[in-house]
Amino acid sequence: MLTHLAGASIRAVSVLVAAAALAGCVAGRVETVSTPESAAGAAIAVPPGARVFSIDPAATSITVLVYRAGPMARLGHNHAITSGDETGVVWLGAAAASSGFEIHVPVAAFVVDDPQARAASGPEFPGEVPDDARAGTTANMLRTEVLDAAHYPEVVVRSVAATGTWQQAVLQASVRLKGVERQVEVPVALTVAGDTVEATGAFELRQTDFGITPFSVGGGAIQVADIIKVSFKIAAVLSPAADKVK
Repeated sequence: MLTHLAGASIRAVSVLVAAAALAGCVAGRVETVSTPESAAGAAIAVPPGARVFSIDPAATSITVLVYRAGPMARLGHNHAITSGDETGVVWLGAAAASSGFEIHVPVAAFVVDDPQARAASGPEFPGEVPDDARAGTTANMLRTEVLDAAHYPEVVVRSVAATGTWQQAVLQASVRLKGVERQVEVPVALTVAGDTVEATGAFELRQTDFGITPFSVGGGAIQVADIIKVSFKIAAVLSPAADKVK
């Protein structure tokens, strides 16, 4: 997610995220699954009879695009940040109102300017960034002034509500980043095939909404744009120990 700069080029980061499918404020009795824990440390509430799927980090990809800005932006670089080691669950009920998700993204697993991620992000992300510059950017974004990984080790995204069909849902999701929680609207395309679920989509976030001031130097001549773009493919597989919550 969110960001700052290292050396002559802009280093920024932000979170990403968002997850798989549906959502809902579900009325009535709910059951719980034991893992993973919610942001508050409690078990995640799942409606009775819902099919429970576990996030598959090997098949999940979240990409955050961070852009340079300012009168001398040409001296900086745009950056592609990718996530890893995501955990969480998706549950599917009979309708969107009884379905939802919760996903946890460790900030220490963010990868800055992976060559393949840059190449896949389009012509605004040309060439490869040297390893030492990538390492400097990573250290910078995890420090206290930016993501503060020591005190806020993960980003948590969970469903709040959803409209539309499962195939073309508009999801209301709560994003908790660096102790600040904001809701975002996320259009999601969902595919369910047997024991697997896949959701894709994209949305934008503002760093300032999470209390982070975009980095700038030279009186704003080179700066990081406030808006960052998040795209995702979230994959989940049916949990063998919790196919259905009784």
